Amino acid sequence: MFMKKAFPPLVNEKCKILILGTMPGEKSLELQQYYGNKGNQFWRLLFTLLNTEFTHDYDKRKALLEQHNIALWDVLEICEREGSLDSNIKNETFNDFESFYINYPNIKYVFFSSKNAAKYYDKYVGRKPDINYEILPSPSGANATKSFSEKLEEWSKKILPLI
Repeated sequence: MFMKKAFPPLVNEKCKILILGTMPGEKSLELQQYYGNKGNQFWRLLFTLLNTEFTHDYDKRKALLEQHNIALWDVLEICEREGSLDSNIKNETFNDFESFYINYPNIKYVFFSSKNAAKYYDKYVGRKPDINYEILPSPSGANATKSFSEKLEEWSKKILPLI
C-alpha cells in the first residue's frame, strides 16, 4: 500500500461554496493539481457551467474558482491506497474541518463530488445545521452511469443559483 496525502484547500475568505472530493487520484497527485486526470470531467463541467472558455492552464482554473467564490478540498487528508479508486482506501485520516469552518465562516454550501466523499464526511465530520449539503454526480471518468450533459444539468441546477 502507498500513503497518499491530499492538497491544502483552494479557498479564500470570500468563498461561500465548497466542493469536496474524497482524495486526489494518482494523476492529480503526480501533477499536484486538483482533478488533474484528463479523464475527469470536473474542470470541463465547471467551465461549461460558468460559460467560460475551457483551459488546461491550472492557474486560470484556480482563478475561475476564486472569481466565483468556490473553494476546493478533499474530505481525507491522508490514506493508504493503491491506484486511484476510492474503494481501495484504507487507514484514512480526515481533514480538520472544525478549524476550516472557523477560518472560512462564509461557506454555507457544501457539494460532494461523489457519494464516497459524502460517506467519509458523514462518518468523520458530520453535517452542520447552518450549511446546505448536496451530492453531485461524480465527474470521475470511472462514473459512466451518467453522460456529460446529464452531469452538467444536475451541476447547473444545484450550483448556478448560488453564483
